[in-house]
Amino acid sequence: MLAFENFSKTYPGGKRAVDRLSLSVDAGDIYGFIGHNGAGKTTAIRAAVGALGFEEGEIRIGGMSVREEPVACKAITAYIPDNPELYDYLTGMQYINFIADVFGVAEAERQQRIARYAAAFEMEESLGGLIGSYSHGMKQKTALIAALVHAPKLLILDEPTNGLDPIGIEELRELIRSFPAKGITVILSSHILSEVQQTADHIGIIAGGVLGYEGKLNANENLEQLFMDVVKSNHREG
Repeated sequence: MLAFENFSKTYPGGKRAVDRLSLSVDAGDIYGFIGHNGAGKTTAIRAAVGALGFEEGEIRIGGMSVREEPVACKAITAYIPDNPELYDYLTGMQYINFIADVFGVAEAERQQRIARYAAAFEMEESLGGLIGSYSHGMKQKTALIAALVHAPKLLILDEPTNGLDPIGIEELRELIRSFPAKGITVILSSHILSEVQQTADHIGIIAGGVLGYEGKLNANENLEQLFMDVVKSNHREG
């Protein structure tokens, strides 16, 4: 569903943020993509969703090239950044309907999906209010509902639990776990390693722009120690 093929990104001034990244995420997988600040994780994610151009390597979504078929790739992808920017002077429902219009979602389908996810996040009574009056957690939930309204095949979540209370975090975790059965592949990026360990099937650890580890998570494995080992190894090699 998502593949990086020797993807590299060098910023003006010569900073190489990502160096020959190759990884593949199977359809129906929940993939934890983690890295320390400045590791290249966000650069790779932004390139995958079409928010950042690149010249080296290739990124494919559903077998399609992000560079050559950007609209088709975006049609089956949803992305929620760590701090989603919504429109404060729209209501939550107006914003979600706007996103549904962009993706051409039929009225019956959108109403069914909005009702389902609004109930899952206990937002039924809040979507009529202005987004500017929402707490950060409510904005995060609204962004999630909007991301899911067009039934994406690939959902990329960058720090999705930001601003959520413990109940909201557990609701989101259960929702993410239900996605593979609905045909949704999830890329989960988070600094909260315990969250990744409890949710993801496979992980990739990027350090210094290089993929330092990739594999299936074992229930008894200490992800924090594994993460630190990869980061320290990268620093020694650098």
